[in-house]
Amino acid sequence: MIKNLVIVESPAKAKTIEGYLGKDFIVKSSFGHVRDLPKDNNAIDIENGFKPTYVISSDKKEVVAQLRKLAKEAETVWLASDDDREGEAISWHLTEALNLNDSKTRRIVFREITKNAILNAISSPRSIDMDLVNAQQARRILDRLVGFELSPVLWKKIKTGLSAGRVQSVAVRLVVEREREIEKFKAEASFRITAQFDVQGRTLEAELPTKYKTEEEAQAFLEKCIGAAYTIENLEKKPLKRSPAPPFTTSTLQQEASRKLYFSVAQTMSVAQKLYESGKISYMRTDSLNLSEEAIQGAANAIQNSFGEKFVKTRRFKTKSSGAQEAHEAIRPTDFSQINVSGDRNEQRLYELIWKRAIASQMADAEIEKTTATIGISSQPEKLVATGEVIKFEGFLKVYIESKDDEELQDDDVKGMLPPLSIGQEISLRQMLATQRYTRPAARYTEASLVKKLEEMGIGRPSTYAPTISTIQKRGYVEKDNRDGKERSYRVLTLQKDQLSSQTKTEITGAEKAKLFPTDMAMVVNDFLVEHFPTVIDYSFTAKVEAEFDEIAQGHEEWKSMLEKFYGKFHERIESSETIDRAAVSGARELGTDPTTGKKLIAKLGRFGPYVQLGEENPETGEKPIYASLRKGQFLESISLEDALELFKLPRVVGMYEDKEMKAAIGRFGPYIGHNSKFYSLPKHLDPMLVTPEEAIELIEQKRKAEAEKLIKSFDENPDVQVLNGRYGPYIVAGKKNVKIPKGKEPSELTLQECLDLAEATPEKKGKGGFKKKTETATAEKKPATKKAPAKKATAKKTTAKPKAAAKPKAK
Repeated sequence: MIKNLVIVESPAKAKTIEGYLGKDFIVKSSFGHVRDLPKDNNAIDIENGFKPTYVISSDKKEVVAQLRKLAKEAETVWLASDDDREGEAISWHLTEALNLNDSKTRRIVFREITKNAILNAISSPRSIDMDLVNAQQARRILDRLVGFELSPVLWKKIKTGLSAGRVQSVAVRLVVEREREIEKFKAEASFRITAQFDVQGRTLEAELPTKYKTEEEAQAFLEKCIGAAYTIENLEKKPLKRSPAPPFTTSTLQQEASRKLYFSVAQTMSVAQKLYESGKISYMRTDSLNLSEEAIQGAANAIQNSFGEKFVKTRRFKTKSSGAQEAHEAIRPTDFSQINVSGDRNEQRLYELIWKRAIASQMADAEIEKTTATIGISSQPEKLVATGEVIKFEGFLKVYIESKDDEELQDDDVKGMLPPLSIGQEISLRQMLATQRYTRPAARYTEASLVKKLEEMGIGRPSTYAPTISTIQKRGYVEKDNRDGKERSYRVLTLQKDQLSSQTKTEITGAEKAKLFPTDMAMVVNDFLVEHFPTVIDYSFTAKVEAEFDEIAQGHEEWKSMLEKFYGKFHERIESSETIDRAAVSGARELGTDPTTGKKLIAKLGRFGPYVQLGEENPETGEKPIYASLRKGQFLESISLEDALELFKLPRVVGMYEDKEMKAAIGRFGPYIGHNSKFYSLPKHLDPMLVTPEEAIELIEQKRKAEAEKLIKSFDENPDVQVLNGRYGPYIVAGKKNVKIPKGKEPSELTLQECLDLAEATPEKKGKGGFKKKTETATAEKKPATKKAPAKKATAKKTTAKPKAAAKPKAK
C-alpha cells in the first residue's frame, strides 16, 4: 500500500521534490498535460455551450495507466503541478483522467522547490481552483476556434498550409508595421559640433547643444571660432540618485538575458526551467514584482555580509499590470547566500543574472555628483557644454547595471569625471569637429523587444510569450536574421590650430544582428487579416480578450458567455469571407515592361517565397515565362522594375572548370555555384553577380575536400551504404537509416554484409522515417502549379483536409 503519491509535471521536478520528502512519499511525473483537444474539428460542441471533448494523448496513455494504478493503491494523492492557470488545468485533467476521489485528493502549490516550501504546501492543501481551470480552458478553446476557422480561409484565399492565431497574428502585425515604418523612413542629416580641450594635460570634451541642418551653417560657426578664446563661464554641481530596477518578471528576464547573454527567448525559458526544477530559483513564469518577506530578509543578510549595512535598503515594488497576482513573486534565487550553482555554463550565467538583479533591488541608491561646465566662446554668443559625473556612493551599482535596447538612448550611463576646473579659467582648444549625422528609424524588433512591446500592450501573458515568438518563426512569417549594413558617406569639418579643413568619410550603416524580419507571406497575410478580420488582429481587442481571461481566473466572468460573445461576430465574418475575391489578395504586382523584350514583368508569391515572372505562357507559340527568386531584403510590395530586371541576370556563367560551366544563381537556399550537376552554396561575402572564376573553383575544391574527409568507405555493389565521419564520430548510412558502429569495430574495415546486418538490427526512428541527406540548393526550374480547387470550408464541427501546397518556381 502506498501512503502518499505526489504527481508533478516534470521528471526533474519530481527528482528534486523526492529528495525533500521521506519514505512515505512517492513522487511521479505526468510529463506535462495528459489530455488535450483532439486534432479534428469534433473537439468543441459549439451548440452545447462550447463543451470541449478531451482525449488522452497517444504518447501519454502508458503514463496515465501507470499513474492510475498507483493512485488506486495510494491513501492520499497530492497534485503538485505549477501554481498558475496551466498548472491548475494539469491538476484538473489528472483528476479526470485518473478518476481521482475528492476525499483522498489534495491540491498543493508552491512558487519555489525548497524543503520549507514543499512542507508548507503539504501542511496547507486546497481544492482545485476551477476559475483558473476555466480561464485556461477559455484560452485554449478560443484559440482553437480562431485557428480552425480562420486558417482555412487563408488556404482558400492566399495559399495552402498557412495558419492564423489570435496572438501570433498580432505579433506578426507588429513586425510587419515596424518594417514598413523603416521602409518609409527618410533619414535627415544634421551637423553635430564637438570640441576637445587641453586642461593641464587632461582632455575635456564638450558639445554644442544646437545642431546645424546644413554644412554651410556648421562651417560658418567654425569660421567664427578661428582665433577665439575659450573660458569656463559657469560650473554647476548637482547631486543625483539612481535607484535599482525591480527584480525580474518573465518578460524582463527574457529582455535582459537577450541583451547581456545573447539568449533567445526560448533558450532563456529552457534554462530558467532547469534552475527552477533543481530548486535554485522561484517560479519563472510570473508578472509580479513582489518579493516575500523571507526573500527580502535573505537578500538583506547577503548584502550586509558582502558589502556592509549601509548598502542595505529594503524595497517593496508594486506591479503595474492589473492582471498580475501579487501573491506570486518575482523571479529570485531561493537562497541568496548561494552565488554559484551546479549545472552547465548557461545555467550559471542566467542564475548569476537573476541573483544580481534580485540582490540589487534590495540595495541602497547610487549617489552621484553631476558637474555641468558652460564654456564661453569669445567670438560669438553660443556656449559649449561639458558634463561629467562622479560616483560618491556606489550603492546597487556595486552589483548590477541594467542594459538598454539599441533603440534606447544610454543617457543613464554614468559618465566620466571632468578634469579640475574653475570659473574664469581659460582653456586651450585642441580641435573642434562638425560631424554630419543622420536620424535613425525605429529599430527592428529583437525577440526580447517584441516580448516587451506585447507586454506593454497587454497582449499575451508570461506563459505565452516564448511560444508566440517561436510560432511566428516556425510558421515562416518572421525570420530572425543578421543583415549587412550599407556604406554611406558623411562630411566632417575640422578646426585645428585655427585651420579649417573638410573631408568626406564613409561608414557602414543599417547592419542588423539577430533582428526579426517579416517575410512577404507575412505582409500579404497581415494585410488580408487587417482588411477582412480587423477585430481579430486589433491590438486593443486582443488586449481586452486577455483581460477577460484574467476576469475569468478571478471568478468575475463566466467563461462560456465570454466565448459566446466573441464567437458570434467572429463566425459571421468567417461566413461572409466566401465573397472575398482571391485575385485581390494574392500580393501580386505588375512592375512594368522589360525594355529589351517588351515582355510584362510581374512579382508574385509562390510556394517557396516571392519571385518575379518575365513574360506569360503562350500555348500557340510554346513560349514559357522565366522566373527569378527575390533576394534577401527585397519585398513584393516595394521591389522596383529596375531591381527585378537585375534578378534575371542570373544564372550567369562564371567560367569553365574541368571542361564544365560554373554557373552562379540564387535558389531556394540562397546563392550558389552550379557545376557538373552539383551545387555549392556561396558564403555571405561572395555576391553571385560578382563572384570570380578563381573564387568559384576554390569553393568547389573546399567542398570536395570536406566530402572526401567525411567518406571513410563506400561499396560499389550497394551505393546506398556508406561509412562516414560525422560530428560525433564514424557511423553507417544505410538507405534512410543512420547506424551506430559498435565499440571495437574499425570503421574502415567494415564489410558490406556487416553494415547491412547492423542496419537490420537498428530499429526505425519513430515518426521520423529515417534520415535524409540535405540538398544543397533547389532542383530544376519549375513553373508555378496551376490553381487547385478551393478547400471545403472548415468549421468547428468538421475536419478540412489540408490541400497540397503549390510549387514555387526556381531561380532562372
